Amino acid sequence: MQTSKHIVYGMVGFNILLAAWLSLHMLYDPEGWYYFVPGVTDTGMFNQHFVRDIGIIQGFVALAFAVGLWKPHRRLELWAGATLWLIAHAAFHLWEVAVGICSASVIIRDFPAVSLPAIFGVAATIWAYKQVMSVPIRRESGGLRA
Repeated sequence: MQTSKHIVYGMVGFNILLAAWLSLHMLYDPEGWYYFVPGVTDTGMFNQHFVRDIGIIQGFVALAFAVGLWKPHRRLELWAGATLWLIAHAAFHLWEVAVGICSASVIIRDFPAVSLPAIFGVAATIWAYKQVMSVPIRRESGGLRA
């Protein structure tokens, strides 16, 4: 049990650090981020507004995972919500390959920053769900409470 908790916290820590870094970089220096991250320039012209929009989303992802670490009773909802964005982002990258916008090589190039956070998010959310389901439900005088 402790080992799985430490592994999950490590995955969540990775997601927090990556999303926080992306958020700060995208918000503070969107053009620098655009030219720094491999492959981004291949996806279209620089659009400061779009980069900052995604930076805001990454900030919320980092915040959701971080708050979930400190608020176990809200962990499942927070991690699931953040993970939905990560899954959608990864699926979009796969779709670009499937329809020929990008070559298959980008899947490997983008894996650490796109697919891996989604995989970590899914694993952490499943773990959080199992934690919630393992807590016995107590009967109290107003109905059921977890």
